[in-house]
Amino acid sequence: MTRHSTVGEVMTCDVVTVRPDTPFKEITALLSTHDISAVPVADERGAPMGLVSEADLLRRQAEQPDQYGGQPTPPGWPHEKAKARAENAAGLMTTPVVTAHPDWPVAQAARTMDHHRVRRLLVVDEADRIVGIVSRADLLRIFLRPDEEIREEIRDDVLKGILRLSGTEVQVQVHDGVVTLRGEVENRSTAQIAERLAKGVDGVVTVRPMIDYAVDDVAA
Repeated sequence: MTRHSTVGEVMTCDVVTVRPDTPFKEITALLSTHDISAVPVADERGAPMGLVSEADLLRRQAEQPDQYGGQPTPPGWPHEKAKARAENAAGLMTTPVVTAHPDWPVAQAARTMDHHRVRRLLVVDEADRIVGIVSRADLLRIFLRPDEEIREEIRDDVLKGILRLSGTEVQVQVHDGVVTLRGEVENRSTAQIAERLAKGVDGVVTVRPMIDYAVDDVAA
């Protein structure tokens, strides 16, 4: 059986958080000290209330006139105007927060980020307490997986383990995460399943199926 990386395996566990009353300047210092681009706002239980990012902090700077007399950028919506004048995390934070759970597959987290158009997800436990944070960069780390490791998983777990194929029916080649499947099987459905399962293996960029078949058992 193939195994997929989970959010819990790629997330950052040592999460820096702030309280709603944390001042603007303290948040700025935390981002600089820890070399991070955003910080979660948590309540007394450790549950997420919002997220303050560099973009939230920069709204104040954008509203200030420059030394050459340039006019500030006018805030758009009322909530943006309020953020530009906020003094603490409660006023600066973006809500609602998009969350994930440690046992989510990386692919599910990626789909959630894409759907909500966010750069990061707060990871919470069953009690809704923050236990980690996962970014786009964290999710992309699975594509650093070595080609040989990907090839072995497809050969041993997918072709032999799940599809019960011998090592001679389908050969696997992997180069820079691109998988090529070559060979011949009995049924067209087997070839399609092999392609689909190979695409789901961690680190695979794409699959090039070149599998012939003797019987088209998928035809309408």
